[in-house]
Amino acid sequence: MSDMAVAGCHVMAKPGGAICNIDCTYCFYLEKEALYPERNKNWRMSDETLEQFIRQHIAAQSGDRIDFAWQGGEPTMMGLPFFRRVVALCEKYGDGRKITHALQTNGILVNDEWARFFAEQHFLIGLSIDGPASLHNHYRLNRAGKGTHEQVVAAMARLKAHHVDFNTLTVVGKHNVGHAADVYEFLLAAGSRFIQFIPLVERMSTDNSSVLNLVMPGESAAKLAPWTVPSWQYGEFLNQIFDIWVRRDGFVAT
Repeated sequence: MSDMAVAGCHVMAKPGGAICNIDCTYCFYLEKEALYPERNKNWRMSDETLEQFIRQHIAAQSGDRIDFAWQGGEPTMMGLPFFRRVVALCEKYGDGRKITHALQTNGILVNDEWARFFAEQHFLIGLSIDGPASLHNHYRLNRAGKGTHEQVVAAMARLKAHHVDFNTLTVVGKHNVGHAADVYEFLLAAGSRFIQFIPLVERMSTDNSSVLNLVMPGESAAKLAPWTVPSWQYGEFLNQIFDIWVRRDGFVAT
């Protein structure tokens, strides 16, 4: 039994629900606010719920390592004091076990104070960026309809300056699927060394009575969203980047 992996569970916490400080055109999650009108935008996880979640999540793990994943919406909108409390509660209930934190962010609120905290507490940060400005700003807009690229690049610079472990997450859709080399070269030049890609596949409701514009798989009254990337194009995107990587940047085992 000692050689077998210890079973555990993985939970992705969204302490602010769907609330976000930008307004990406392709975001399926922003609409979730409409499903719970009684909340009246009060999505914030309470201190009591936070403590219960951390205590129960730690108790549910049988191994010596416990992983927490924080997402949104935009989790940094919870504020730095919230995550300082997260760390304190993990120390309270962790019983000396190794606890790690991963947080996905759009970078808008990541200033030096946030970056120092991430470094001190060894958070792994996922930074959402869709390539160079001309591609990123196609869909990743703020509430005023302006591009967010400049702020995200500044956030990446702060993460690097404070030696924060981070990766980049790039949504691949119609806007950038034809620019694989441009996306890859930009991410490398910006300082990303751990790069993730996710295909953009969404369906829009054709039912005018639907509460949501974007619908779940299985709904019959739907059509593909215009930004959806076909599987073959996504495959070509990955192949093109792999070819560059293996010929120029990859490491060959000997």
